[in-house]
Amino acid sequence: MKLLEYEAKSVFSEYGIPVPKGALVRAPEELTPHLPELGSMMVLKAQVDVGGRGKAGGILVADASSAVDAARDLFSRTIRGVPVHEILVEERLPIEHEYYASITIDRSSKQPVILFADAGGVEIEAVAQEDAGAVRRVTLSPLLRDVPPFLLRELLGDAPKEIGPIVNRLYRVFQEKDALLTEINPLVTTPDGIYAADAKLIIDDNALARQGITVNRDLSEREREAERHGFSYVELDGTIGVIGNGAGLTMSTLDLIEYYGGKAANFLDVGGGADKTRVCHAVRLLASVPSVKVIVVNLLGGITRCDEVAQGIIDAGVAPQVIVRMAGTNEEEGRRLLAEHGYRMVDSMDAAVRAAVEAAR
Repeated sequence: MKLLEYEAKSVFSEYGIPVPKGALVRAPEELTPHLPELGSMMVLKAQVDVGGRGKAGGILVADASSAVDAARDLFSRTIRGVPVHEILVEERLPIEHEYYASITIDRSSKQPVILFADAGGVEIEAVAQEDAGAVRRVTLSPLLRDVPPFLLRELLGDAPKEIGPIVNRLYRVFQEKDALLTEINPLVTTPDGIYAADAKLIIDDNALARQGITVNRDLSEREREAERHGFSYVELDGTIGVIGNGAGLTMSTLDLIEYYGGKAANFLDVGGGADKTRVCHAVRLLASVPSVKVIVVNLLGGITRCDEVAQGIIDAGVAPQVIVRMAGTNEEEGRRLLAEHGYRMVDSMDAAVRAAVEAAR
């Protein structure tokens, strides 16, 4: 789950990473009492979970006399389709230089990797693409509590040595908050010191309970419903609903849909041993997606019983066309139940997918 900037900065501050003076406001008038502490110039940042918010008009600069009006203007905007309900207002820093620092997972080595660049800001991705050497990187064992000094020297190069402790604190945030990404872009030097001018923190969804987070805001309503009913669901942008049991079988179904020129509307894995109730909820969930024209059910019955699957499909009683391929435990009984209710059955995954792609067209 991705935290908003003000939430990430609150965490960073707890770990001793300097952040600008600021205040969170939810209405323009709430800004007035904070004006004396923010100085003559300030930055207003929409707290929305979208990329490129600065270029989309989500960040404004104002002086003390116009800050309330600027906040009113920002609250009236939508940033890449997302309305603004909260604004982080910060002092405008006298920036001397911008750097980039982040920590994520190196999938190849299965270890944390620290990235650092001598140039930060909104164009860091373009800089990295144009010059791969512009971003230095080091990997280290997750068993290490701190970044070894020799790795910090390799990482920072000619950057101020005062950045080293900040990188170490960022690494501790990464470890202790079960993060998938911690990022400061830009990490800025000023006459008064070094600050995290921006902050990004993404926490592993599997660790939310351990971090005391009860609601995953990144989930859509349908994804939350799937979580309540005990199956995995990810929304996509196609027209063919997919239900499988097992991540591998479900992913293979999605790949085959793409191969035959279709587009899947989702990934939905009901899991092993799914009973009729879970299957019923899964079918109804997909039927509620406006873009879904057809649902393909592709299951292999091991600990999952085909007759239970069939009864769940029947109990769902949905309008969209459902094409079923299932094989395994109690297959004959499952086929008999579906045949009695007029459902379309096929003998192979290939045939099921081709029929679904054709039906979606």
